[in-house]
Amino acid sequence: MTTGTGALSTTHIPAVTDATFAAEVLASELPVLVDFTAAWCAPCRMIAPVLAELARQEAGRIKIVQLDVDDNPRTQAAYGVLSMPTLLLFRAGAPVRSLVGARPLRRLRQDLAPELPWIAPE
Repeated sequence: MTTGTGALSTTHIPAVTDATFAAEVLASELPVLVDFTAAWCAPCRMIAPVLAELARQEAGRIKIVQLDVDDNPRTQAAYGVLSMPTLLLFRAGAPVRSLVGARPLRRLRQDLAPELPWIAPE
């Protein structure tokens, strides 16, 4: 059984739930990268420090949150998330980019750059 803190609990990335998703993600003025994760997911643990570093580097320009799929099946189903980790980037309340699987920071920045040009690797 999971506690709702999910795979990223040690990285200080805030968690969202089915109940808080609309307020925290869809209503956010910043772009939001949602990490659909699970405590049992090894690749989720691999990407956790990457997401923490991206959150640190881009504080104030992008919001990064996690959603534990075991504890929040409604949101997972609503966005058709089948694999973990899945990263969904939201802008103005709509998903604009989907990334599946763990990746290093440089590649994550490259993958997000089409939607967030300022985030491209140096």
